[in-house]
Amino acid sequence: MAGMLALPGIALAQGWTPGSEIVGQPLQVTTNGVTNTVYLDAGGSARIISPGGNVVPGTWTAANGQLCLSTGTAQECWPYAGPFQAGQPLTLTSSCNQSSTWLASSTNAGQRPGGERGR
Repeated sequence: MAGMLALPGIALAQGWTPGSEIVGQPLQVTTNGVTNTVYLDAGGSARIISPGGNVVPGTWTAANGQLCLSTGTAQECWPYAGPFQAGQPLTLTSSCNQSSTWLASSTNAGQRPGGERGR
């Protein structure tokens, strides 16, 4: 399944900053029939919101072909070789051997080479 992202990842590797397309955007992550809403915020902070509305704070990183979420006690990583596309679910197997479906209903615009504002 990792091959699904290989072509977009290769085509955009030079101008794509991992995570830039989804910072601040809600991601629906479904594991074992339970859907949490995950926000990857600027600066590496994350919020995981359960179906009941409980918020679990955490952190995230995107590097070396992986997207990792950490809470105070656990870390889980998923393959991340190319940008998420709005409305296109991806089923990924994590470092904990859990299969999850990730869905970004929208992504940040302008994720092309030179599209970032000055640092």
